[in-house]
Amino acid sequence: MPGLVNAHAHSAMTPLRGAGGDLPLLSWLNDVIWPAEARMRPADAYAGMLLGCVEMLQHGITTSAEMYLHGESVVNAALTAGSRILLAPAYFDLPGAGWQSALTAIDKWIDEDGLRFGPGGRVELCYGPHSAYTLPAEALRATAESAAARGALVHIHVAESPAEDQNQRAAHGSVPQLLAEVGLLDGRLLAAHAVHLSDHDVRLLADHGAGVAHCPGSNAKLASGIAGLTALRAGSVAVGLGTDGPASNDDLDLWEEMRLAMMLARATTGDPFALTAKDALLMATRGGAAAVGRQDIGTLSPGTWADMIHIGVDGPHFAAGLDVPDEQLLANLVWAAGSRAVRDVWVAGEQVVADGEPLRVDRVAAQRAVAAAAVHMLQVEP
Repeated sequence: MPGLVNAHAHSAMTPLRGAGGDLPLLSWLNDVIWPAEARMRPADAYAGMLLGCVEMLQHGITTSAEMYLHGESVVNAALTAGSRILLAPAYFDLPGAGWQSALTAIDKWIDEDGLRFGPGGRVELCYGPHSAYTLPAEALRATAESAAARGALVHIHVAESPAEDQNQRAAHGSVPQLLAEVGLLDGRLLAAHAVHLSDHDVRLLADHGAGVAHCPGSNAKLASGIAGLTALRAGSVAVGLGTDGPASNDDLDLWEEMRLAMMLARATTGDPFALTAKDALLMATRGGAAAVGRQDIGTLSPGTWADMIHIGVDGPHFAAGLDVPDEQLLANLVWAAGSRAVRDVWVAGEQVVADGEPLRVDRVAAQRAVAAAAVHMLQVEP
């Protein structure tokens, strides 16, 4: 079947897995994550991303839309593992690290290397303004202009937490309203989370063709809320599934996100048909591709990359056999088997996982490198 598309991730955060795990979003970011990331070195980002890619590939994720720091290290790690990524280098409005220089650096990178490069077109460069609450409107407007000039995707956090949403509504009407005013909705846009949206916000996203990355696991863990998935789908918004980072989820398993999306959609609507196993599987493949504006991934069809996974069907989850109705077969795959059934993985036709283990990376060595990075970043004894 097609490889899965992770529509929103910060996979290089594997050294921070479990840190501040019981805090709400803004406290988690301000008190734990951002101080640790300030100590992150390029080698730490490389180690974190390499292990993140290994974990995702083992779970059948062949493409991930990444937003993170140390962009070159993240790209090099993905190329080493053999993953496909859409990298949006993240930037904020911080003292000594202004957004202007970060935006100029992305412009230069795209102008020099192109939007897509690497073996099998594995890397696509994007813009990563972190959010409306960490950047001024001027930065968002400049981002829209740079991205439009290059046909690039803009990947941004949108209305993730209640506090963020309340502040933005008071100042601008809503986050999507602000994105429309600065021109970001006029180009390719991926809205991560999109938890707190009004009906008008949903129409804005739909009318402008913006994509949404639905991250039910992270949103629930951080007590950020439950996104209105049924409203987004009913409004014809392109929705994919995202894991978010391994420090806010805390895994990189898109099969788990499929199950959570189905359960939360059903629980909030009282409708067992709100999201079926077929719907969830399509969201994790072609839905993710649509959300990031790609037509060359997410399906196995002429003209797409040969990003494929082999599902083993000899386990207890498929004990009823394959000669059952499609609905039952998909239920056994999505509800029961999940990532445990992924055996082999190919990206751009190259096998990168065989019998559950990575072929291009020493997994044990990668884990040791992340352990060393965690000691440095979190300032704790090993």
